[in-house]
Formats: sequence, C-alpha cells, structure tokens
Amino acid sequence: MNKMDYDKALYYTHRSQWDNLIILMVRTNDDFLSKKIEHFLHAYNFEHDYQIIEHKLYALLRYIDHALENVTEVESEIALK
Repeated sequence: MNKMDYDKALYYTHRSQWDNLIILMVRTNDDFLSKKIEHFLHAYNFEHDYQIIEHKLYALLRYIDHALENVTEVESEIALK
C-alpha cells in the first residue's frame, strides 16, 4: 500500500481534479481504491440522482480513511521493531 496514493486521492477529490483522479485510478496498485474511484467518477458523470453520487463519494472517502489508518498502523509497527 502506498500512502501517497491515498493522500492524492483525498486531495484530488477535495479539489475536484477529476483528470488527476482518473490518472491515479489507472496508476495505483490498490485495486480497491481504483474501483472506488471508478464507481464515484461514473456516478458523478452519469447519475441524475444526487443521493447515489453522494453515496459513492462517501464510500470512496471511507475507504481512503480506512486505508490510511491501516498504513499508519503498519508504519508504527515497523518503527517499533
């Protein structure tokens, strides 16, 4: 897992930089992050129901938060060894 990918995903989402988010989706090694980005961008571009877009955005943000927590825990364990 690359912590920078999650930071970039959060930044690009916050700044509405969809082109950079697409590039990150293609380049990341995290398949779950890639899928979450894909689902959000698809909903953002093609859904007419704002609740669906909001649901996909929150799913992406929850995954980023979860992944960052796990990366931080792994880094902490490595530092203690």
